[in-house]
Amino acid sequence: MIRGHSPTHHNMAVKPSKSSASKASNGFSYSREQFQSLIEDTLGLARKLGATDAGAEVSEGVGLSVSVRKGKLESVERNRDKSIGVTVYLGQRRGNASTSDFSPASLEQTVRAAYDIARFTAEDPVAGLPDAEDLALGKAATRDLDLFHPWKVNADQAAELARRAEAAALSVDRRITNSEGASVSAQQSHFFSGNTRGFRGGYDSSRHSLSVSPIAGRGNDMQRDFWYTSERDARDMAKPEVVGRYAAERALSRLKSRKIATCEVPVLFENTLAAGLLGAYVQATSGGALYRKATFLLDSLGKPIFPKHIDVLEDPHILKGKGSAPFDDEGVLTRKRSIVKGGVTQTYFLSSYSARKLGMKTTGHAGGSQNLTLKSKLTRPGDDLPAMLKKLGTGLFVTELMGQGVNYVTGDYSRGAAGYWVENGEIAFPVQEITIAGHLGEMFQQIVAVGADAYTYGSKTVGSILLEKMKIAGH
Repeated sequence: MIRGHSPTHHNMAVKPSKSSASKASNGFSYSREQFQSLIEDTLGLARKLGATDAGAEVSEGVGLSVSVRKGKLESVERNRDKSIGVTVYLGQRRGNASTSDFSPASLEQTVRAAYDIARFTAEDPVAGLPDAEDLALGKAATRDLDLFHPWKVNADQAAELARRAEAAALSVDRRITNSEGASVSAQQSHFFSGNTRGFRGGYDSSRHSLSVSPIAGRGNDMQRDFWYTSERDARDMAKPEVVGRYAAERALSRLKSRKIATCEVPVLFENTLAAGLLGAYVQATSGGALYRKATFLLDSLGKPIFPKHIDVLEDPHILKGKGSAPFDDEGVLTRKRSIVKGGVTQTYFLSSYSARKLGMKTTGHAGGSQNLTLKSKLTRPGDDLPAMLKKLGTGLFVTELMGQGVNYVTGDYSRGAAGYWVENGEIAFPVQEITIAGHLGEMFQQIVAVGADAYTYGSKTVGSILLEKMKIAGH
């Protein structure tokens, strides 16, 4: 079985309710109007105390998580949390405090705590709210990106979906001998924030998922793998049976894994892992790492970090996108951007604070990147996984990475790995207990192909990535 093809999505059995802002149907205890009122009260208190500037955010989350193992219910967790946080500025001094108690007395106490912290904090010449011209104001702050799809699933229904996924996995083959269980999660939240420079904005969002983790084999040859489906709208999720079967196939394909001898060969990263390479680039070109000089990509603006055929685009306004947002965590307007063009770094990922530290302008990235897509001009529609394995020829196809062996200061990369040895474009046998090593700067430059098998992991979309060569430590 050749892996790397994520199963197609089908309707889930339990229908979610239609997107709705009404308090009664969405499961929230607080309405948008109550949140807006809390923000106005909090900012008013800060002004009254003598704050030169202030920002506040109030949020509420509610959810259900259910897990089963071998057909039996293991756990049912319900979560409901709320919080309001306030940041007070006294000139260049900043104080922050938060509470989960929304009573007037508690709000007053929290604002005073933030104010007192600011009074006794050292001045920071770049501290402060974003500039008014960078903020999302008016309609821009209320842009609807279709992020809220509450799922009216109860614990019994969620457990049944998890059971179906696990049962499907266990029925694929007699060599599927055990299970680490299956779980279903339904989460939704909403927030509202504002500051003394005129920004007001907030929105509702949801995230639902189903996962299953079967075990194949017996004795010394046991392998586990997993698969999942996660969407903002449960109707877009894959069927439990599809998830279960695919997870089982992944586990089965790893049986009889071997070690290989130490070598230096081409490496193909499965599409599910390729997003990690893009994530490493984001980390290395983020404001915090740049102004602390804790990155190997210092001063990379305008420089060729990738080959000419590579582009990275960002679109924060994709409907239902997992990284979609009309504004960032500070209320700064988000925009479509070219992050890498023709291999050359076009922009960094900056918040207001990190931008000022670098003498630059915010890029609307307080809170991170939003819906990134890495593409190659060389990719053709037929470049699916079998085609990418042919391009690999003889080398390693990596499907799992372990450990945190990435040093962003030096760029050194070394991680435990598992996958498949490929010979003449065909999978020969599964491989485990190896380490792959390289330098991120060289790895980025050595991307020779990107597959058409694009997969969205979190808020990053990328196909399988073929690197010219990496060192593999075996036995």
